[in-house]
Amino acid sequence: PDYQDRLQSPGVMVWPDTYGEEDIEINYNTSDKSSWMKMTNILNKFLEPYNDTAQQDCYNQNCTKGQYYIQNDFSAPHHTKWACPFTRSMLGDCSGQEDPTFGYNCSMPCVIIKMNRIINFLPTNNSETAPYVNCTILEGHGNVDKMEYFPDRGIMDLSYFPYYGKQAQPLYVNPLVAVRFHLVGKKSAEIQCRVVSQQISYENYHDPYEGKVVFSLNAMN
Repeated sequence: PDYQDRLQSPGVMVWPDTYGEEDIEINYNTSDKSSWMKMTNILNKFLEPYNDTAQQDCYNQNCTKGQYYIQNDFSAPHHTKWACPFTRSMLGDCSGQEDPTFGYNCSMPCVIIKMNRIINFLPTNNSETAPYVNCTILEGHGNVDKMEYFPDRGIMDLSYFPYYGKQAQPLYVNPLVAVRFHLVGKKSAEIQCRVVSQQISYENYHDPYEGKVVFSLNAMN
């Protein structure tokens, strides 16, 4: 779901969202244009709301990086609350702007991590420590030479929290983190990406997506 008001800790999802019945498998063939284009099309569609032109209309008054954006009134236009813009250019080399293939025409694919919304949720008790994405290789360690995070260090800035709801913040977009994997060897790995923060759980047996997402990444040629 895009947002919830009854959850205690948010779920985490990954794009391209090639979800099967149980496991998340991102499989593509670097030699088959239709195969890797499927992945780039999914990412481009997902990132449409984050286009710089779309985000120009976002309410961005008083957004201060590194601080919670607490709003006690509805001072934005149409009796709403302000929302901080997040543009796809903030995803750097995984934005699809410099490399429209997102690395799927080779063995350097990008994935995008998104944390689901919870109304009024603050991810940490410490107002100076932002949540960040940390990915680990569960299987196939030797097949991943390097991981790169965008924005830097995989940080989800505090200015995007708290979220006040769809009606209160109609222009709100989730902060994202993109991760680029440099695949080598068999070019196949099972990966866990976790959003790390004090108030985010990740060991819930009954909800495997709470605080983390596990997926396999397989590049064929």
